Amino acid sequence: MSASMARKLVWAIALLPLAFFLSGLTRADFADGQALLNMLGRLTGVLGLAFLLLSAALSARVPGFDQPFGGLTKLWHSHHLLGAASLLLLLAHPVLLMLAAAGHGHDVAMATLFPPLSDIATWSGWLALVLMMIFLAPSFAFFGPPNYERWKRIHALAGPAAILALVHTYLFSRTMPMNLDVWIWSLLALLAVGAMAWRFVFSRRIGRLNHKLVAVDRVANNVVELTLAPGRRHLKYHAGNFIYMTPFDRKLEAGHGEEHPYTLSSSPTEENLRVAIKDLGDASRAIQTIEPGCRVAIEGPYGRFFPTSNKVDTPELWVAGGIGITPFLARMRHLAALGESGDIQLVFCVQDEARLLFADELAELAGRIPDFVLTFHYFYQEGPISVEFLKENCSDIEQREVYICGPMPLNRTVQSHLRSIGLPYSRIHTEEFELL
Repeated sequence: MSASMARKLVWAIALLPLAFFLSGLTRADFADGQALLNMLGRLTGVLGLAFLLLSAALSARVPGFDQPFGGLTKLWHSHHLLGAASLLLLLAHPVLLMLAAAGHGHDVAMATLFPPLSDIATWSGWLALVLMMIFLAPSFAFFGPPNYERWKRIHALAGPAAILALVHTYLFSRTMPMNLDVWIWSLLALLAVGAMAWRFVFSRRIGRLNHKLVAVDRVANNVVELTLAPGRRHLKYHAGNFIYMTPFDRKLEAGHGEEHPYTLSSSPTEENLRVAIKDLGDASRAIQTIEPGCRVAIEGPYGRFFPTSNKVDTPELWVAGGIGITPFLARMRHLAALGESGDIQLVFCVQDEARLLFADELAELAGRIPDFVLTFHYFYQEGPISVEFLKENCSDIEQREVYICGPMPLNRTVQSHLRSIGLPYSRIHTEEFELL
């Protein structure tokens, strides 16, 4: 299944309750303005709840489930869109019902919004909406970048919000004909509950693999590469995949017992895992001082940056920035280990030569992979990377598959250059970590 088909399937499931809702409408629902507002109020409630439950179902983070979507970051784009749309629809839901009731008088309108406390059906809906506003608000750019761990803890409110929304809907049970409410909401609820059960219960008992930190390589003053030896179970992955890693070292100033996503820098042919980590926050800063010997748990693999084939079948252009070199380093190590060739051009963008990561190894690997070309771009010397630089160093760029990993400003700039020369969106592949 293609990523496009996977996304369309998700939205088809999300809109399924709408089809049942529409099938139950009658002329009375369009008789006058009040009836129309009431119908729209119920409609926004149906869609909002469906989007909320499916958004919860997509949050399971089951290894492998993200593959049809093109990787976990692509899957979570759908998750974010469904969550944001759900909040907006459910905010409109009580307002539209209140406006519909206003035709019967001010007191009726206010009673619709704020009934007696004994009205469990209505107040469960209000409480669900409040919880949604609390856990979804930090996801909007308007509020600025949230603290990662705090954001994750707040998102635990999604479970109670979904349960209260279901209570609200079951008690009213007047949105679909022939008791279809019970069937459709039960199905979506099972998906959401199953996802949450995996995420908060089973993944920690089944999905986590124990490893031991056996080596720490100081790549730069703010970058380390950790080597992790597996326990009883080995991780099966492809070059370019990423994992969630949880260090259990109480000496760390931050990050003990906290999971964070990191790209694997090792080749799948290696016995141990390797993870390159740059100081980008409290946890990654603390991990720069970690010492061998501690236990580390990992979950994964996730992502689908490169094709799963071990061979390079088409010409490729790689554009990396800073620590974004990690998936490319993993792919180079893998190709070199397998003795494969590849018509690949790598452009590594850094501020200056002092900030080059893995420079010697990159040059050595490039020399071992036939038809591999390595180019450096220095921001301080040449300014932002330009379309002219790309075309000068990769004259046949229009015929290549392009892979980009690095800071978002670089990512957006390169994508803009590629679109300006007519490269189809389908041949531009990116990897960026948002709130995962």
